[in-house]
Formats: sequence, C-alpha cells, structure tokens
Amino acid sequence: MNWNKLLQPDLILEGSILNLTPDMVQRYQLKGLVLDVDETLVPIKAASASTQLRQWVEEIRPIASLYLVSNNISENRIGGIARSLDLPYFLGAAKPSRRKIREALKTMNLPAQQVAMVGDRLFTDVIVGNRLGMFTIFVEPIVHPDEALRSHPIRNFEVWISEILGASIAPKKQRLTNLHK
Repeated sequence: MNWNKLLQPDLILEGSILNLTPDMVQRYQLKGLVLDVDETLVPIKAASASTQLRQWVEEIRPIASLYLVSNNISENRIGGIARSLDLPYFLGAAKPSRRKIREALKTMNLPAQQVAMVGDRLFTDVIVGNRLGMFTIFVEPIVHPDEALRSHPIRNFEVWISEILGASIAPKKQRLTNLHK
C-alpha cells in the first residue's frame, strides 16, 4: 500500500466527532466504531466525558458497537472515561500498531470492512485503520477551551506531509458532499 492510500481518510468530518451522526454511520453501512480517546473524544487533560459526548454515545450505541482504543497508558484516566461511557477499551495501543485494533475487532465480532477507525491523527488513527482495511474517519480535535488558541504542530505537520505524499486532506465541506449520493 502506498503512502497516499495509507494516509487518506475515507471521510473527513467537519468539526468534532460529535458531528458524526447516526445517519452517516448507517449511510456508510458501519456496524462498529473504534474510537481514539485523546482529543478525539475528550481534551487531552480531561478526566471525564462531557454531557454532549455521553449523549452522542447514547445516540450511536443502538446502531453500532463502540470500542475505545487509546495510545495513552493511563489506566486511571482512559479507564475512567471508558467507564463513564460504559464502553470497553484498550490502552497503550501503540497505534499505528494493529494488535489492539485487531483485538477490538475480534471482541466486537465484526469484519474490519464494517468498522470505522475514528480519530484526530493521520499518522496513528488513519494509518492503522487503512492498514486493516477499515473505513477511516478523520475528525477535528476536541481541545480544552484554555488551549483552544494553541496550534497543533504535530497534527499540522501530519496534514502537510500527507498532502505532499498525495493524500487529499481537502477542505472539510467539500469532503462531506459524497454523503448525499
């Protein structure tokens, strides 16, 4: 698989994961979602899920299996977030390693093609999902309001390198137009 295919998300979502609707999940015939945690679901320093995130999980849960897979190694933090959402989880995943994502898929009892890898990072979340043949969804990071003005140098670098290598990380509104086919 060449670099532009590895780095190309199937869907670039405008805004955070909270903008991923049940209709979108069903339109892409997804039966499961593997979710990154840090800055995909909660700001990096948050210890619990927001009310909006809990509501989103309750909207998605009836139509898709959900599993948290984080590179973070903090059992206290990631486990606490997972328990607050009543979701299974793996921590210390070392994405783009496929091992824990494969375990999540096995536990979900779903083929990779019916599951989306959802995350805010191209070089971890999108690459691992594409390596496994999953549908990949790239979201904007959720950041703490105190850090909202902080730039995301690593993410910006990943986007820049990905575009050089041929991935199309186009303006988000253009990428969403294929939803209404």
